[in-house]
Parts: sequence; C-alpha cells; structure tokens
Amino acid sequence: MIKLAIIILTLIGGLYGIVLNIVQHSSASNPTPENLKDVYDDETYSKWKKYEAEHSRYSILSSIVTGIIMLALLATDAYSAVASIFPAGDHAGLISVIVFATLISTVFEIIDSYVTNMIIEQKYGFNKMTVKTFIADRIRSFLLNLILSIIICYAVFGFYSLVGVWMIPIFAGAMFCFSLVISFLYPILSRIGNKFTSLEDGELKESLMSLLTKHGYKVKAIEVMDASRRTTKLNAYFTGFGKLKTIVLYDNLVNSMTPDEICAVFAHELGHGLHKDVPKTQALNLINMALMGAVAFLAVSAPELHTAFGFDGVNYGFVYLLMGTGLGIVQPFMSLLMNAKSRAAEYRADRQAVSEGYGEAMISALKKLARENFSHLSPSKINVVLEYSHPPLGDRIAAVEKQLKK
Repeated sequence: MIKLAIIILTLIGGLYGIVLNIVQHSSASNPTPENLKDVYDDETYSKWKKYEAEHSRYSILSSIVTGIIMLALLATDAYSAVASIFPAGDHAGLISVIVFATLISTVFEIIDSYVTNMIIEQKYGFNKMTVKTFIADRIRSFLLNLILSIIICYAVFGFYSLVGVWMIPIFAGAMFCFSLVISFLYPILSRIGNKFTSLEDGELKESLMSLLTKHGYKVKAIEVMDASRRTTKLNAYFTGFGKLKTIVLYDNLVNSMTPDEICAVFAHELGHGLHKDVPKTQALNLINMALMGAVAFLAVSAPELHTAFGFDGVNYGFVYLLMGTGLGIVQPFMSLLMNAKSRAAEYRADRQAVSEGYGEAMISALKKLARENFSHLSPSKINVVLEYSHPPLGDRIAAVEKQLKK
C-alpha cells in the first residue's frame, strides 16, 4: 500500500503539470488585449501561434513520457536494484542512487534542451548555441546537479543522525544559508562559459550610474554579457549584496533598446531593491526550506518508505527522490502565495520606473521585451494564478498608463 500511495502521489504531481501545459496550449487562441495590438503584426502573430503550439505540444508530450518512465522506475524498484550492485553501506548506497537519478534527469534534460533550443528555438531564429556550447552547458549542468544533490543528501544524513527531529529547523536554516551562498556566488558562476566586457562610456552608462547612485547605491561595474552566443532574447539584471551592485546587460538588450528603455528596466529593478523585495522573497523561501526539511524528516524516519521499493532500510539517496515527490504535492500551494506576492512586487517596481520619469519608456521596453522574447500576450488566468511570477503584460501596461494619467 505504501508503494502504491507514493506512485499515486507521483502520478498526481505529473498530471498537475500536464493539465497546466494543456491549459497553456489552449490559451493560444485567447484574444489579444487592446493595449497590446501593436506588439505583433499579423505575420509575426501567426508565427508566434505556431511557435507557442510547438512548444506546448512538446511540453505535453515530454511531461507524459517523463512521467511514464519515472513511474516505471519506481514500480520496478530500479533504484534499489542499482544500489544493490555496490557494497552495502550508507555511502555507496547514497551515491549510487544519486548518480543514477542524476543521470536519468540529465538524459531528460539533454533531450528537452536539445528539442527546445536546437530545434524549436532554432527554427524560429532564437537559438544561437553551437553544438559545442550545448554540450559544454550540459556537462556543467550535470556536474553541478550531481554535486548539489550529494550535498543535500549528506546534509539530511548528518542532521538526522545528530539531532533527530530537530533536523527540520536546522536543515531549513542550513539550506537557506546555502541558497544565500549560491546567490552570492552567482556572479562568479555566471562567468563560466560567458564573456563579460565593460560597457563603453556614454549616455547609457552615465544614466545607469546616476539612477542607482541617486538612491545611495554604489555601482561596482556595468558589464555586457555575450548572451547572443546562445540566444536572441533580451535580459538584464544587477547583482551584489547591500548597496554595492554590478549591473549586467545582455548584449542583445544593448543592441535592441534605447538608453531610456534600458534605464526604465533598471528603474524597475531599482524598485525591487528599494522595497526589499529580494529579502522578502527569501523570507518566504525559508518557509519553503522548512517544508523541505519536514518532508526530508518524514522520509528518513520511516524505513517502510524505502523497504517498499526494495531497499534493506533507509537509503539517503532515495530520500532525495521522496523529497521530490512530497514537495511536488505541497509546492503548488506555496507557489500560489509566492507568485501572488511576486506579481504585487512587479506592479510596485513598475511604479518606481514611472516615478523616475521612465513611464513611457517602460511601456515601450515591456512591449519590446515581449516582442523579442516571443511572449504570450493573453495567458490563461489559471496559469497566471498558479505559475506566473509576473503579471500578464497587458495588465502591467494598463497599470503604468493609469499611473501616468495621475
């Protein structure tokens, strides 16, 4: 019964994702909001519909195939069979299961990434990755996933062995600190496989510096990343803790937007900083980590969850998989709260751009971002509530226009 219950929970989590993909697929026929009629011309809109249809059809197919394979692996006790190949012991059992699970997920990721980027994105002119870059990215991803998975499993193993039930708050705190460290290291990690150059002196650099220093931020550097090696899509961000910030612009963004539009994007990001949106998100993330700790505790304190799948006792590598199943059930409820908070923060950050004098530029920048990133202009309300961390574009522009009228 335990085995059947876990398989059913895994099935429910998979079906949830498939249903959302189906809803997303059907929303392509939704009418375009009036304030977005100028984002795509008729030819581009027709192209977008084909692009969206291909993406969503593949997502549905991929979810179904992945789900069937994962259920088959659980039903046939494949993970315990792999662990039994190696000498008995916590470390061999843990690492063998984690390596096997990471290999399986990496195969899925390679197929998914190849179809998405090298076929669909390439077909519509977005992909710029060479096969060499693709392979290098996948190798880095595999190694990083494997290292992080092993670290998490050993954290669960160590905390439960030392403190028992107290592992829930301790694990939550440790994972929270770990996520902060990763955020701190992100500027360094992002330089692996990417090239950064200093933004040349001129109007844009002066405006960005002025925008941040006006509110007490110190700009460490303004850099341009060679994102065009991988994609034609636009993005920008700034990193750094406290008041010291590094601004990073995709080279695509620099080449496609006016200085005012880029400043509007960063006035928006400035709004997030001024309203402490990242720390607030981290606070909610701490709740997420506590949930993860609770699921991990349940998984390690119930040997029957493991023996039901062919293990002799608790296998900490399998704990990691059980955590994924448990979190797959509870995560949608947390996502409702976190996404609602995030959408409210996006509206507030847009208002910051307007207050800085970049309201009209913000509207044109949002439309340009949507056009160049081939964004969905009229997503289903169900998808927005359950999955979207940003409000739909039409709602954002309507809110900016309303503030401009004030």
